[in-house]
Amino acid sequence: MTVTPLVRVQLEDFDAQAEAGRLTEGRRDVGALVTFTGLCRDEAGTLSALELEHYPGMAEAELGRIAGEAISRWPLTGLTVIHRHGRIRPGENIVLVIAASSHRRAAFEAADFLMDFLKTRAPFWKKEHLVQAEDGTGEGDGNRTSAWVEASTRDGADADRWT
Repeated sequence: MTVTPLVRVQLEDFDAQAEAGRLTEGRRDVGALVTFTGLCRDEAGTLSALELEHYPGMAEAELGRIAGEAISRWPLTGLTVIHRHGRIRPGENIVLVIAASSHRRAAFEAADFLMDFLKTRAPFWKKEHLVQAEDGTGEGDGNRTSAWVEASTRDGADADRWT
């Protein structure tokens, strides 16, 4: 069976449970379903929102390429990748990866692989918007109220383990 991944980049929120149900409904070949939901954290109360920008068309294509790599490496029976863009507040969903397989190891590894490469290869740019103090300045960082997030060396090291 050829697996065609579902890949979406969207402004609106997603329902992880509904997406998992869509991937498994009526199926008897799925023995394992691994889901990962990435959430916006508040950075110890200093973050009011995370703004995600993307390059339309290119982002979807790159997510599709990464998903295709996962399908070629592991015997998956289904795959969903949803990534949001726009302004996302702490506690809200950012990304969803669901990997389905007959056996758990393939599903776990594929989901882990996908997240490592989404963090390093997907064309998304993150801007942190900090909580404002009463005087209008950003708390904890002088007068900075927002800043673009630099790539993490840890994310690169995580992705390197797959090569």
